Amino acid sequence: MSRVLSPRTASFVLRGLVVSLRLNSVFSSFASLVALAAAAPVAHAEEAPLITVVATGFSQPVDASGQAISVITADEIAAIQGPDITRVLERLPGVVYSRNGGPGGFTGLRVRGAEAEQLLVLVDGVRMDDPSQPSGGTNFGNLLAGNIEKIELLRGSNSVVWGSQAIGGVMALTTRQLQGVAASAEYGAYDTFTGTAAAGGTAGAFSGTLGAGYMHSRSFSEIAGDPEPDGYRQWELAGKGRVDLGQGWALSANARYADSRRAVDGFGVTSNDVQYTADASGRLGVAYRDAGKLELDAGASVYDIRRRYEGSDYAGLFFKGRTVRAELAGRWTLMPSVALVFGADSDWSQFRDNATARKTARQSSGHALLAYDTDRVNLAAGLRYDDNDSFGGHWTFGANGGVELVPGLRARASYGEGFKSPTLYQLHAWGVDSSSGTTYTFSGNANLKPETSRSYEAGLEYGDRKGKVHASATLFRRDSVNLITYVSCDSSSAGICAANPGDWTFGTYANIGKARAEGYEFEAGVRPVPQLAFQAQYSFVKSYNRTAGDWFEGRDLARRPRHALTLSGDWTTPLHGLALGADLRVVSASFDSQFSNLKLKGYAIGTLRAALPVTQKVELYGRVENVGDVHYQTASGYNTAGRSAYVGVKARF
Repeated sequence: MSRVLSPRTASFVLRGLVVSLRLNSVFSSFASLVALAAAAPVAHAEEAPLITVVATGFSQPVDASGQAISVITADEIAAIQGPDITRVLERLPGVVYSRNGGPGGFTGLRVRGAEAEQLLVLVDGVRMDDPSQPSGGTNFGNLLAGNIEKIELLRGSNSVVWGSQAIGGVMALTTRQLQGVAASAEYGAYDTFTGTAAAGGTAGAFSGTLGAGYMHSRSFSEIAGDPEPDGYRQWELAGKGRVDLGQGWALSANARYADSRRAVDGFGVTSNDVQYTADASGRLGVAYRDAGKLELDAGASVYDIRRRYEGSDYAGLFFKGRTVRAELAGRWTLMPSVALVFGADSDWSQFRDNATARKTARQSSGHALLAYDTDRVNLAAGLRYDDNDSFGGHWTFGANGGVELVPGLRARASYGEGFKSPTLYQLHAWGVDSSSGTTYTFSGNANLKPETSRSYEAGLEYGDRKGKVHASATLFRRDSVNLITYVSCDSSSAGICAANPGDWTFGTYANIGKARAEGYEFEAGVRPVPQLAFQAQYSFVKSYNRTAGDWFEGRDLARRPRHALTLSGDWTTPLHGLALGADLRVVSASFDSQFSNLKLKGYAIGTLRAALPVTQKVELYGRVENVGDVHYQTASGYNTAGRSAYVGVKARF
């Protein structure tokens, strides 16, 4: 079997990379890029600065924050091609993922070594944390890239503005707003078809877009060793609209519904189980803008998800979760360089499954952040207070700042605190003893406290991702305590179970975990001429268990490779506008679980891309993923795709 790089070769590549990217080399490379930018002639006019909302909740230039923020826009997403959003997210520093099988399999994103469930994800302002999951995470396997036009990622704890779950970072996905009609169709490996269609426009004070997506794949077996493919199907409807009411007022609304069907392997490779998932979300908002003096945003949102199973192993199993949220946020300019960012919100969550009666939770909060902004200096600091009906009150603090050292070159630093509330499953999950019919506490622990973190970072940055030259280097550390861990109530954990009384037939969740993640990130991009662009990002993240007395104290956390590298290049040739691109992803080895010595091997996989305009409105494209047909796993025992080719067509009118 041919390969781009074998895992052993990839290991040599990464060892060399570690040596070359020691801190001194990182900053000397950074300085060289800055010098290149200063000396090179300007090939084209600079584009407008990248705008983000993840720093404060309000739009601002990326370089106006002291935090590490990356933004990927529509043109880059389109150039990468395909429905798998993880191929886009791999271009962000500090990001790795693991997936349980093929399309639709649970896909967890880990930012700077945090748990997948410690990343807050929003789609058009709606929080996508799943109240029906044990740890409340977001499954990126059910988020397709077809209708996404912007991705923002803030790396580091930022619960002052965003509250629970923002320990590893905050990711905001924005669906596209169209003027006209767009459609695409793609077919390729594993009998996979993906199609999208959307239409949008503006009529007076109203603007809106409606979109739909469909994906069907015969796929491959979820579990290694099973020859039977586990197929996946999803269809999606989404819409958004805005009405300008005048006098600075506007109404907005968005909604999304996705229905998925996925074959799964149960307790054996011969199982024939099916998972059905339906998730719906929507938000209604009102905004006010007073010529830059006062900005107000208020809204109400709902996220509802339902999963059920059919088949030999999981028949009758179901999970239902819902979160309803109300929020008000504002930005008040007190004087030309000083603004107060404030907000209040409240959410109500509920969860039930086939063994647990409906359980609910309420959490309300308020926050305030004072910001000082000039052309060269940006400072911000704030506080948040949350009140939860399960664990009471919790305070959070954060501060960040940036200063322009020379034109285009900024130094930045930040301190952020984060927390994550216990999920309803962790608090209340129940079960039924099939032999006696009696109800017992399966794992829920009503005495849980929130997980908390403190993160520190400092870095240098030049330009942004859309500029002619962009480079950044960041050092960071995050300490997390009170991590919620599942423990078995046997002799090794008798003290923990005794301290949390209950009928623990199997085990329970407890606040016993402690971890640290530290490392550095390096990102660079060069566009010597408008038709040619190169990008690179490298991350070193050491995330390990610091739980005193734990058998695995000092061991790396599960599925957190220390090294991750992404290289990409894009060239629009003089030949009829033919666009060629290539990507290389290199990831080092990691432990699959803290509780065993089983390791996931490092790997290196490459992708080749091409796109050819047929007319000004129609484009043909194609790509080959995993060119070398490398066999690798991101979760032990779960298959990944081999060499895969796809062709497609896009049209826009």
